[in-house]
Amino acid sequence: MSDQTFDVIVIGAGPGGYVAAIRGAQLGLKVAVIEREHMGGICLNWGCIPTKAMLRSAEVFHLMHRAKEFGLSATGIDYDLDAVVKRSRAVSKQLNSGVGHLLKKNKVKAIMGEATMTGKSSVSVKTDKGTETLSAKNIILATGARARELPGLEADGDLVWTYKHALMPPRMPKKLLVIGSGAIGIEFASFYNTLGAETTVVEVMDRILPVEDIEISTFAKKSFEKQGMKIMEKSMVKQLDRAKGKVTAHIETGGKVAKHDFDTVISAVGITGNVENLGLEALGVKVDRGHVVTDHFCRTGVDGVYAIGDIAGAPWLAHKASHEGVMVAELIAGGAPHPVLAESIAGCTYCHPQVASVGLTEAKAKEQGIEVKVGRFPFIGNGKAIALGEAEGMIKTIFDAKTGELLGAHMVGAEVTELIQGYVVGKQLETTEEDLMQTVFPHPTLSEMMHESVLDAYGQVIHM
Repeated sequence: MSDQTFDVIVIGAGPGGYVAAIRGAQLGLKVAVIEREHMGGICLNWGCIPTKAMLRSAEVFHLMHRAKEFGLSATGIDYDLDAVVKRSRAVSKQLNSGVGHLLKKNKVKAIMGEATMTGKSSVSVKTDKGTETLSAKNIILATGARARELPGLEADGDLVWTYKHALMPPRMPKKLLVIGSGAIGIEFASFYNTLGAETTVVEVMDRILPVEDIEISTFAKKSFEKQGMKIMEKSMVKQLDRAKGKVTAHIETGGKVAKHDFDTVISAVGITGNVENLGLEALGVKVDRGHVVTDHFCRTGVDGVYAIGDIAGAPWLAHKASHEGVMVAELIAGGAPHPVLAESIAGCTYCHPQVASVGLTEAKAKEQGIEVKVGRFPFIGNGKAIALGEAEGMIKTIFDAKTGELLGAHMVGAEVTELIQGYVVGKQLETTEEDLMQTVFPHPTLSEMMHESVLDAYGQVIHM
């Protein structure tokens, strides 16, 4: 038993929690962070980082098959799935160790254990050595989220997988069904399809990547189908019949149900916040549909209790969690930070081709009654894209026709997850079309397409 008092207790050491802890310590606060499983959370250990490592392997494999296009010769091209997974896990392990080092460097007390709030200023932690009692005026909930499972579609780790199983697969799927076409589903579909799995994606909405601008998701769908994926939109998996080495999926489309056989299913139907066993109900912290309800400053309504990252709801993105962690730490330390606004947070999907966006889609802008100017520019019109052998893609920008404000930017193609940050900075600085038009973009770069897209919105495009 030990009793310890802190300025801030952070529950969860994912990209929101450990960043909040470090920033708090930098500001002179005495901070403790509690983590029940892995330093770095899901993102670092079972999400963002290991998936990108695996997708990089798939990208190199894809490029090796294109060697002849580049005047190169490569024969006997193959892959070792176990080695791909081993590299992915090694990358995660390296970064996991790095988080521990950063916490120690910043004098944050890190405790491995399971936390429960016993009051708005007290936390009980079960560790392998017993129970510790901690107290603080400020508590930050950063417990993240987990895969949502639908009745009858539950994962078993053999025939039906969650993202965790897909990151450490017991075998290479031959005929794969992916349920859900958000970022997680599409990234795994892209990975396994590239390695040769016969891949089908089922999406209940009327299009894949449903949060993206419709032109982008339509373009991406065509690219995926060209790569051999089967895309089933406005469809729902009603039932999974499991047998030895086989899953029969009952898929409803247009009111009719058909049976399809697969050897592997990946369920990627969303996530739900880790809100259980934290003592939230007794404190009066409001939970709605698996997520803690907060205001723009991540305050829960209970004095001194904050919630950041996935537990606080959409957008479920690591960089949103990290920025919220910094904001809350600065707020607790007496600062006056700006709130984190969802419309200024970029979304990135690391499929092939990549997809990235920030701000309003064209449809959302029009729904809000905004008169818009829209610009587009294709990768085929860019010299660097052609030189890279990546001439498929497009960039779309949306402006307020009356004020010139940049409302949104949407991209599909090579390296767009890197390019999008240019527009993110632009939105943060309240950039107008004039600012972007007068900015000199280096040549030859993919970024020139960003400039051309802006010019196109105002009838001044040069290379199209």
